Amino acid sequence: MYGTIWALVPPIVAILLALLVKEAYVSLFAGVLLGALFVSGFNPVATLDTVVNDGLIAAIGDNAGIFLFLVLLGIIVALVNRAGGSAAFGRWAANNIKTRVGALLATFLLGVLIFIDDYFNCLTVGSVMRPVTDNHRISRAKLAFLIDATAAPICMIAPVSSWAAAVSGVADDLGTGISGIQLFLRAIPYNFYSLLTLVFIIALALMNFDYGPMRVAEMAAQLNGDLGAQEGSEDADANPRGRVIDLLLPVIVLILTCTVGMLYVGGYFGGDCADDFIGAFGNTDAFVALPWGAVISLVFTFLYFLCRRVLSFKEAAECIPQGFVAMVPPMIILTLAVSLKTMTSSLGAADFVHDMMLGAAQGLYSLLPAVIFVVAVALAFASGTSWGTFGILIPIVCAIFPADSRLLIIGISACLAGAVCGDHCSPISDTTIMASAGAQTDHLQHVSTQLPYALTVAGVSFVTYIVAGFVQNALISLAAGIVLTVAALFVIRRFAAKDTAPAA
Repeated sequence: MYGTIWALVPPIVAILLALLVKEAYVSLFAGVLLGALFVSGFNPVATLDTVVNDGLIAAIGDNAGIFLFLVLLGIIVALVNRAGGSAAFGRWAANNIKTRVGALLATFLLGVLIFIDDYFNCLTVGSVMRPVTDNHRISRAKLAFLIDATAAPICMIAPVSSWAAAVSGVADDLGTGISGIQLFLRAIPYNFYSLLTLVFIIALALMNFDYGPMRVAEMAAQLNGDLGAQEGSEDADANPRGRVIDLLLPVIVLILTCTVGMLYVGGYFGGDCADDFIGAFGNTDAFVALPWGAVISLVFTFLYFLCRRVLSFKEAAECIPQGFVAMVPPMIILTLAVSLKTMTSSLGAADFVHDMMLGAAQGLYSLLPAVIFVVAVALAFASGTSWGTFGILIPIVCAIFPADSRLLIIGISACLAGAVCGDHCSPISDTTIMASAGAQTDHLQHVSTQLPYALTVAGVSFVTYIVAGFVQNALISLAAGIVLTVAALFVIRRFAAKDTAPAA
């Protein structure tokens, strides 16, 4: 089964099962178990050993840093809610953000501004904007989409981000004649999925309509007040004396400390990357840097609320287990998702895709960027990892195209865009899981409501890569993509209006 299509069967089974039975934990574990059976040759004892040691224990160990960050951030959010900061921000938003469109665009703007790391983006935007979107009866599913659509896509076109560092690391020393960071920068104008996703969000907000399962979620929110919030996600004991600064100050401190943490861990304040800002981001480890910043932020927030006397010591201490409990569901899903990725890797998914891509390169040359995009989408969707996807495909793309050619840049962009798209669609993606956690909504509802939107942009991006493969001009190709995105939304809105029109 190694290096064949069987390598992708476990994640596909997990995804299909999750969409059918609407139960993420059991579906993911079924995929892990199936993958372990394949890896161990259906030996029962070896299968159990693979699930426990190679899967679950390894996943927990490898992701201990992000688990710690989740817990720390959960405690900070619990403190802010208990102190009344979120409620105060909601009251302020009610007086200053008057419309649903304004709330949607404000959420979008905050997501664009927090471009350093996708996990950090998801959880920070969610905690800040939940009171605003709730006040305007915007469903948590819509909030989760906005968070997800401004997490990975933004990080993939931001020169200073953990994603830029990851791409640069993979793309260095591959014989292209270009450094990894230069290759990343030159690929940004051709990263059509990320760029067109931003166009899609703005156009959808201004046109003020929804379609697919998202329309159902939005109608339930607007007509019945059913936001789809996760049970137990609200804090009924918020302090009425809370002020807007009680939310903004902890968030600002968190952003600053996490940014400094990434620079510190990357060696900016001493070591090989001293005085090299971008180099420090390229050398950092977000799984260490984010907890580094979150610990400082938590201590500050705890002491700040005690000094403000909006919380007693006992009330503040009670927020510690509350924050931990709130983050248990995403931690379980993330553990199972990473275990599933391990099984996929052990079955040789990278070798299978490598052979398939080299076979495709012998024919459709100008169409190859579009082919690369589709392959990257499929691989990221099945594996749930965009980093793993471009880690597999970038060396293949560099081997296919001539060094320092325009098609090489377009091919790299197609690989990166497809990785983001597949990650955006996949229910086992860690970023998708974090977006659900940030919005505090059901994970599978987030996946089902987001999928039609992501696929719309993916279809337009595929056509745009066909155009780019022939014209090899970023401005012309992107302009064509923007026109197609807006046109697609007008067509969809017309059909959606027909569906909701009363029968004669």
